[in-house]
Amino acid sequence: MPAAPLSPGGEEYLSWLAVERGRAANTLAAYRQDLAAYEADLAERGRSTLDAGPQDVEAFLARRRREGQRPASVARAASVLRGLHRFLLDEGLAAGDPTGDLDGIRAVRRLPKAIGEDEVARLLDSVVGHTPLARRDRALLELLYATGARVSEAVGLDLADLADLVAPRDGVGLVRLYGKGSKERLVPLGRAAAAALAEWLGAGGRPELVPERWRRRGDAEAVFLNSRGGRLTRQGAFEVLRRHAVGLGLAERVSPHVLRHSCATHMLAHGADIRVVQELLGHVSIATTQLYTKVSADHLRSAYEAAHPRAGTERSAAV
Repeated sequence: MPAAPLSPGGEEYLSWLAVERGRAANTLAAYRQDLAAYEADLAERGRSTLDAGPQDVEAFLARRRREGQRPASVARAASVLRGLHRFLLDEGLAAGDPTGDLDGIRAVRRLPKAIGEDEVARLLDSVVGHTPLARRDRALLELLYATGARVSEAVGLDLADLADLVAPRDGVGLVRLYGKGSKERLVPLGRAAAAALAEWLGAGGRPELVPERWRRRGDAEAVFLNSRGGRLTRQGAFEVLRRHAVGLGLAERVSPHVLRHSCATHMLAHGADIRVVQELLGHVSIATTQLYTKVSADHLRSAYEAAHPRAGTERSAAV
C-alpha cells in the first residue's frame, strides 16, 4: 500500500525528522499516518495545516478518542501535531502555532541523545584514505562534531564562511553559520576540524570534484560537494554519516543531530559554561540548552565529590 501523500509542509517536516533527527522508518510511517488523518480532517472543514486553529487540533484529537484510539496513540498524534506546527512556524511557513496553549499537548522535554567520546573518536578515525570523497567525509564529520552545527547549516556553508579559517588564532579558526531564520553566528573551529577542512579544500580534495560547468547557481561557492560536483544535500550528509557508522555498529544510534547533541554534552561535561554552549549551538532560549545539564546520577555524584569542600570523607573530617 503506497504511503499517504501529505501537503508540502507535511512532507518537509517528515524529511526534516528523517535527516536531522534520524527518526527510524517505522516511526516515520506512524507519523505519516497521523498527519494524513489530520490533514484529511482539516480538509473536511475547508482548512489546512497553514491556517488551522486550536479548535481544529482539539476537534481532531477528540475524534481520535471517539474512534477508540488508545491513549498512547492519541498522545503520539498530539506530539506529532505539535512538532509539525512548530516546524511550520520555525520555517516561516505559518504565522502561528495552534498547539501552543492546548491542554494535554505539552512539549516532551526528552534528554538529547549523545554517544560517548570514545565512540565519536572511533567514528572520526574510521574515515581513512586520501581520495577526494574520504577527505570530504572526514571534514564534514569533524565539522559537525566540532561546531555542533545543524546538518542544514553544514551543507549550506559557502567558501566565504570559512574566511577566518585561513589565519586561525592560536590554532582555532572561526566558521560562520546561518541558523534558523538566517541568524548568523561565528563558531570556533578546533585544530582537528580545521586541519580536516584544509585538507579537503586543498589539492586532492574539493578541486578534484569541481565540474567543468556548474549546474546550479550557488554550487560553485559550496564548501561540501557531492560526487557529481553539486552542493551536498542534507540527505547526502546523512548518508555519509550512516555509511561510516554502519561498520562500527553505530548506525541505529548516530545521526547529524546526535553529533550536535554529543558536542554540547561533552563540552558541558568538561566544564564549559552553559551560555557559551547556548551561543555555540545557536539556541534562542537557554532553556533548550539546559536539557544537556541533566546528567546521570553517577556523573553528578562524582562531580560533587570532586568539587565540594565538605563532600570528601577525609576533608570533612578535618576540622
